[in-house]
Amino acid sequence: MTEQQKQEPQEEKSQAQLDYEAGVEFLKNLEPAQAANAFHNALIAYEIEGNDIGAANASDKLGDICASRGDVAAAMSHYDRAYAICQKHTDRFSLFSIEKKKAKLMYDAKDYDQAIRLYDEVLDEYSALRNPQGSVDTLEILAEIYLAKGDTSKAADAYRTAASIHQNFRHSRHAEKLRAKAAEVEKG
Repeated sequence: MTEQQKQEPQEEKSQAQLDYEAGVEFLKNLEPAQAANAFHNALIAYEIEGNDIGAANASDKLGDICASRGDVAAAMSHYDRAYAICQKHTDRFSLFSIEKKKAKLMYDAKDYDQAIRLYDEVLDEYSALRNPQGSVDTLEILAEIYLAKGDTSKAADAYRTAASIHQNFRHSRHAEKLRAKAAEVEKG
């Protein structure tokens, strides 16, 4: 430690930050109930402080915990709360992260129509970001959802679209595998 660092006063962490960090530690130690309690306390303290970013982070973590327990309504509520704060601060990357979590939540909950709507938005975002790998991954998830719904035609279309993206990047082997999947799906 330099002489200057010794003389500078260390900024004390707020109770909200301490609670949030405790929640992170509980998650690392696979103690989700304790983590949920800590994140809940952090959320309340961040709200009292007027710290929107902290509140969004705590709410997002609570959404993750609820999603892992299969509590769809509570998870969606927490994600929506975090999403609203991120919209207010035009934090596009956090919004995108939450959109992906909400889409997966709906897929896991077998709310396929909602999952398709949300994954279509994710796909649009990957396209806007010019992220072909994200687009392909999302198309493959959409194909799985369509198969779960029994819509083989749309599943095959999703696989073919993913194949064409691979083909554009001269990934012939990957493209061929996806075209074969599309053909297999159409055969039934």
